[in-house]
Amino acid sequence: MKKVTQLLLFLLITTMNVNSQENQKYIDIDLWTNGKPNSNEIDKQPYDDKTQNFKPTIRVFLPAKEKSTKQMILMCPGGGYGHLAMNHEGYDWAPYLNEKGIALAVLKYRMPNGGYYEVPGSDAIEAMRIIREKADEWNIDKDKVGIAGFSAGGHLASTVATQAPEAERPSFQILFYPVITMDEQYTHKGSRQNLIGENASIEMVNRFSGEQQVDSLTPPAFIAFSSDDKTVSPVNGLRYYQALLENNIPASLHIWPTGRHGWGYRESFEYHEQMINELSKWLDNLK
Repeated sequence: MKKVTQLLLFLLITTMNVNSQENQKYIDIDLWTNGKPNSNEIDKQPYDDKTQNFKPTIRVFLPAKEKSTKQMILMCPGGGYGHLAMNHEGYDWAPYLNEKGIALAVLKYRMPNGGYYEVPGSDAIEAMRIIREKADEWNIDKDKVGIAGFSAGGHLASTVATQAPEAERPSFQILFYPVITMDEQYTHKGSRQNLIGENASIEMVNRFSGEQQVDSLTPPAFIAFSSDDKTVSPVNGLRYYQALLENNIPASLHIWPTGRHGWGYRESFEYHEQMINELSKWLDNLK
């Protein structure tokens, strides 16, 4: 009888979680309505998420107007530039951020398909442009639009933060276990190969190594890793943090002892509560 009761309780909690996600209101917006500026070749075929041929969109979650801090985050899920972890590195963040009064746009970006390196960045920059264009409609401040990313999505976010035209650069950046460098010793090899190809030139390696692209326009950063991450070395975060400090860019670096790679918003991550608390404080203190 006890086991039956526990099972029923588990099913009830699971159902409540599913319903809360389903009841989260959102808006889906296509990024390119007048033709894309570039192609990764596979997007010439019908869009199909199963083949990683993603239609570039943003899914927007807006907080209650009375709670709004006027902040918004464009979130880039990871997946090694080969697929996208849309839930725990995307949609699952909406309840927490909206409760804090922060709007969220989760980016579904096209894959670079082994060398079409401009494609993901163009999708992210267009998303930033659309967000700022709709600032009044969505009750946000154009100067409070940040970007967040996980793993390869962290690489995309940091690339936008360091290389986008000034008008499309974010006001802040949040990077979870990000790929930063293309240096073969420390990069994530799958992300590197998918983004710039197997035989990338030194010029391309340098261009997409974020620690080499930081400048005075780079926005403040929150960076988080687990020390035991064997997928993306924390050295990526250390290099980026050092480059930010050398350019007098405010930065906060957090490296937890365990957790490995890919925890996103999963509460099973041992340091989930600490991570959320530190992130909340950092967001609250942004000027």
